[in-house]
Amino acid sequence: DASCTVPVQIVDRLSEHKLAVGDIVFARRGEMGRCAMVGPSEEGWLCGTGSLNVRLNQRALPEYVSKFLGTSYVKELLKLESVGSTMDNLNTAILSRVRVPIPSIEEQSSVATFLDRETAKIDALIAEQEKLLALLAEKRQATISHAVTRGLNPNAPMKDSGISWLGEVPVHWVTPPLRLRYACELGKMLDSAKISGEHLVPYLRNTDVQWDRINITDLPEMDISEDEYPRYTVRPGDLLVCEGGEVGRAAVVRDVSYVLGFQKALHRLRPCADDENPRFMYYTFCWAAKRGVFDGAGQATIAHLTGEQLRGYRFPKPPVFEQHEIVSFLDAEIGKLDGLRIEAERGIALLTERRSALISAAVTGKIDVRHAA
Repeated sequence: DASCTVPVQIVDRLSEHKLAVGDIVFARRGEMGRCAMVGPSEEGWLCGTGSLNVRLNQRALPEYVSKFLGTSYVKELLKLESVGSTMDNLNTAILSRVRVPIPSIEEQSSVATFLDRETAKIDALIAEQEKLLALLAEKRQATISHAVTRGLNPNAPMKDSGISWLGEVPVHWVTPPLRLRYACELGKMLDSAKISGEHLVPYLRNTDVQWDRINITDLPEMDISEDEYPRYTVRPGDLLVCEGGEVGRAAVVRDVSYVLGFQKALHRLRPCADDENPRFMYYTFCWAAKRGVFDGAGQATIAHLTGEQLRGYRFPKPPVFEQHEIVSFLDAEIGKLDGLRIEAERGIALLTERRSALISAAVTGKIDVRHAA
């Protein structure tokens, strides 16, 4: 990062910490075992206090040793040996105790050349899968966006919605404020000092509501009396929307047959009439959040979506039968795209595992690559 620089006079004063080609730099904190070999473009940089530098003697090739030091075996070893009560911290004593198998220079070179070639092939396959994931994400968002703002009929006449970030919508759609469509309630404020234990109810937090998924296991409890149930509990069909964090993240409550509360970090949207499909509104929030509609909500350092702001938003509203059709279409299409995403992610995981196993086998001599084509 070019912003992380120091004056030349400091470089001169700390010249013993200047990096040379072939040095192997380790991160001292965080994920143990993260390391990389210094190349020509990093020559002359300084090794900061958050890193450790390994400089080899002539018995070892950095191209070979860096691959061994990056294996899962070494990472686990460093993790076990690392110090620090709250965060793993690597030091020179720990790193210097790592035993490295050193074959002849010729064999080290063979191993390094073999791994460079084979891992490049695997990395290319991983890059293709990552490219596919990006395309699937784009396709997913475009499919949702088109369906909830333009509908399924490509020939439907359009009109200006009068909303700058929305644009045109089908002429028979309306855009009333959310307060006329859904009853919006913010959850109960958690006050641990007032927990009496007499009316304990499990409750949902912001983190329990992810996109299209709600965690209902191992929930904390808070006091919610029976007369507060209508305001601070959920039922199937409610749409929960995150007030902070990833503002607008939403999910529909499905099978809940017991009393379940929700904290103030969540909005509960409950349809005011039968002409609303909460799942259509869920897809609308998927589109709106990605579109940036909620960006800067609350005008604070950390974005927050107040109840007043939420009730004032105007989103597209097709007739209810059309909402049902759009939901059925999106459930099917998004299901297909998510299936492809899962396959691509599984492919990346398998390739990554294959890459790691290949490196470990080559640098420990479990496979002989001296004469590999």
